[in-house]
Amino acid sequence: MPMLSGIRIIDLTTVIFGPYATQMLADLGAEVIKVETPGTGDISRYLGNGVPDPTMGSIHLTVNRGKRSIALDLKKPEDAATLRDLIATADVFFHNVRGRAIARLGFDYEGCKALKPDIIYVHGTGFGQDGPYADLQAYDDVIQAATGTTSLLPRVDGNPSPRYFPSLIADKIAGQFGAQAILAALVHKFRTGEGQQVEVPMFECFASFMLVEHLRDATLDPPIGPAGYPRQLDPTRQPFPTSDGHLAIVPYTPESTARLMALLGSADLLETPEYAAAKAKGQHMPIIYSEIARKTPAKTSAEWLALFAANDIPAMAARDLQDIREDPHFVATGFFRHRTHPDVGAFHEMQPPVKYGAMPPYDLGFAPRVDGDGKAIRAELDR
Repeated sequence: MPMLSGIRIIDLTTVIFGPYATQMLADLGAEVIKVETPGTGDISRYLGNGVPDPTMGSIHLTVNRGKRSIALDLKKPEDAATLRDLIATADVFFHNVRGRAIARLGFDYEGCKALKPDIIYVHGTGFGQDGPYADLQAYDDVIQAATGTTSLLPRVDGNPSPRYFPSLIADKIAGQFGAQAILAALVHKFRTGEGQQVEVPMFECFASFMLVEHLRDATLDPPIGPAGYPRQLDPTRQPFPTSDGHLAIVPYTPESTARLMALLGSADLLETPEYAAAKAKGQHMPIIYSEIARKTPAKTSAEWLALFAANDIPAMAARDLQDIREDPHFVATGFFRHRTHPDVGAFHEMQPPVKYGAMPPYDLGFAPRVDGDGKAIRAELDR
């Protein structure tokens, strides 16, 4: 049996942050009821092409899988009453509506606690609600900029223009924190019987994620160096060219560095005064990376990978994103599963990455149509 069977989550979130959090919990067996705007539904439905139905976009198939959908206009008394009835049956209510707006609708924490005293009330916010940014809107780009993340690529390549990472990384990290927060609150509820209000702010979540390494020597007071982790910001730390592609090669320890240099025919490099002086300052890796890049074009990627595997050197081919489904490891483990959605047709579904001994694999639910379960949910509530 899925481990979260019997847990009901009312999900009034949109885009990626909240839906990604609840998708992970739906994968574990929670019943997630997605509350959407009538007609159009959540904007995440339009992320990725939807053929033939534009409301069933390709990203929606992943981030909202395993959920049920009901469309409610919360400005209408009857629909607001339906949401109140749903909250009264739920373990968790998760929304990302700004505080003043949700209060006007009557679904702030106190209003929901009156409906269900032990409700876990999760508010996904852009910024912590006790700071000056509390009422500002937040999207992934905004959070990447505000946390200094857009200053990282300029430090690597010397182009001074701030740039985003090409990923909805802030949304997804906040979603991970959101799922963790819900699970922690559920454990507390099972132990004590108490619900609680939980705030999950994107700004703080992503800052704590990025600054694990990048606050670096500015952590100390007074600082003993600048922010930014030099190993990650080293411009020579890039995939290395081979005769037919590129490889990621990681000489992370002194032992693996020595083995790698020997395999490259560059063992003498480690005995040079230049290398010794750079190592004494902790600035030796650019020398290593530059030497690797000089030597790797001599063989094909496959030849190097075989040699590195035999000598315990971490390395993998730099694969094009378009080819990832053909990765032999993913093929062997069944990470991508070919399925047929009843409304969309054939598609590739990623399986949950974590395996649990107490929960054998089971068929994940499909992403719903807008209000695809509205009639059934209302019938369950006698509405």
